[in-house]
Amino acid sequence: MLKLHSRCNLLCSYCYVYTAADTSWRRRPARVTEAVLTRSAERIGEHVATHRLSRIRVELHGGEPLLGGAETALRQAAEVRAAVRAASATDCEVQVSVQTNGTLLTPDVVRRLAAGGIRVGVSLDGGRPDHNKRRVDHAGRPSWHAATRGLAVLAGHPETYAGILCTIDLDLDPVEVYDSLLEFRPAALDLLLPHANWASPPPGKGPSSAGSTPYGEWLAHAFDRWFDGGRYRTRIRLFTEIIGLLLGFSGGAEAVGLSPVAAVLVETDGGIEQVDSLKAAYQEAPATGMDVFSHSFDDVLEHPGIAARQLGADALSDECRSCPLLRVCGGGHYAHRYRRGSGFRNRSVYCADLDMLIRHIARRLEAVLGIDPLLSG
Repeated sequence: MLKLHSRCNLLCSYCYVYTAADTSWRRRPARVTEAVLTRSAERIGEHVATHRLSRIRVELHGGEPLLGGAETALRQAAEVRAAVRAASATDCEVQVSVQTNGTLLTPDVVRRLAAGGIRVGVSLDGGRPDHNKRRVDHAGRPSWHAATRGLAVLAGHPETYAGILCTIDLDLDPVEVYDSLLEFRPAALDLLLPHANWASPPPGKGPSSAGSTPYGEWLAHAFDRWFDGGRYRTRIRLFTEIIGLLLGFSGGAEAVGLSPVAAVLVETDGGIEQVDSLKAAYQEAPATGMDVFSHSFDDVLEHPGIAARQLGADALSDECRSCPLLRVCGGGHYAHRYRRGSGFRNRSVYCADLDMLIRHIARRLEAVLGIDPLLSG
């Protein structure tokens, strides 16, 4: 993940970058520097050559990555592809995407990104204006109209449209949210649990309600709607990952499963960090002390924070390792396990929700397959 801009034109109330524990964004350059852009590409090329990789994903992030226009994204993508070609003796497919709030997607920007082979994902909390009450600009004005104008433009370029990310809001009806987002015809949806932990619980999950399952129930309702009608049209990553894991396949998502971490982030100043969802835990939580000028990505693999996330079940708490859902749940998202005093070696703050959701999906699969995947897996 390469950050192109460390600022954002929105100030969403649940943002884990600007409203959470880590404030390191304040001291970083707003825009990625030319030196970082070039050196990041070279380091990626070096890593591809070293490990003879056949495919990599480059995700352009922010802040809002398009605050610098399409040009920076196009330049970064071109430099990475050139560096990979120059460094690697084998063909390597470079998949590039940009994750945006959609407000800056003009016809010209979308056309240029499409021509440059960059796919576009958009963050939206639902397909109605009132669904997006938390997604406002710095003056408190709603972003809905600008974002949906961008989505309308993107819909004209289906080969470039990567899908929609939606952060769950318990105040909204899950079926209504799902149905409304389908109106934008995304090829994929990702329903995200708000980044929270035991030190900073999510809405509806205070200390006295840790065993409640409001997020699991929300997701179960959305799952039923998807499973009964729309699963052939739109992929929902959380649901397909859980289904795959229940059926014995390996996973590839941070939210569930035991797959090792496979992502690293380069900040606008060249600092190499762990994924920035960790910013929700504490100050400097994602920091490694490394940068693209002095360190390779192999160096980063030796960092204790990265190494711990390569250990699978061995990095989890005793409670998680003894759980019958371990292989599917995987302890939940790493950032959601944090507790002051014991770090990340805890069950997820969403443990009860994940338990409820996984068992619900297993029952739905059993009704279709005639076998209980929790027993047969």
